[in-house]
Amino acid sequence: MDEPEFSASSPSSVFGTEELLACYARGVFPMAEARDDPRVFLVEPDQRGVVPLDRFHIPARLRRTVRSEPFQVRVDTAFDAVLNACAASAAGREDTWINDPIRSLYLQLHLRGYAHSIECWRDEVLVGGLYGVTLGGAFFGESMFSRARDASKVALVHLVARLRQGGWGLLDAQFLTEHLSQFGAVETPQAAYLRLLKPALRLTPDQSVLTAPMTGAQAVDYALQPITQAS
Repeated sequence: MDEPEFSASSPSSVFGTEELLACYARGVFPMAEARDDPRVFLVEPDQRGVVPLDRFHIPARLRRTVRSEPFQVRVDTAFDAVLNACAASAAGREDTWINDPIRSLYLQLHLRGYAHSIECWRDEVLVGGLYGVTLGGAFFGESMFSRARDASKVALVHLVARLRQGGWGLLDAQFLTEHLSQFGAVETPQAAYLRLLKPALRLTPDQSVLTAPMTGAQAVDYALQPITQAS
């Protein structure tokens, strides 16, 4: 399906947060060709990456790591820093799809309470994390980064634990990667994804769970418990 491009020189007047949320609700998401490309386009992949919350897998070594709490896990204390880190060049990822207009849109979503960051800190240094968007009972994972071993993986376990505890029904990963496969992520046709998305959007999860304190042991336990959906 061909989607329109949106010029991003003034995204608030052309493509704002309401339009972005509407895109998520119909199963598409924004990207840019490169960091310096001012255009934003919408993507509707034929195959969608999904992390089934009721079949989340944590490798044994990672379970021990999460329980040992090598990082202080915080939520929404440095959203802009996480966004910048996800957009930064890294080995094997010299360029990024996060350009200035996209960065501006997600900062606005964060201020409105729709976008959140899970952060891993060590000695008051941000060493890993992820960010994404929540709408109804669906969480759309956008990007993650790691500057210390297992930091992004620990952040993902904490995210899943909170989503399960709070009653979310869907964790969208956009595309299936080898990194996500180890956690039980699967690839599903877009039509099937839309059938998962519709009921998830009707859920009303407990948003306070996202920012509530959680130990490493609790994160592992909650991430592996059967899912409980809010009404």
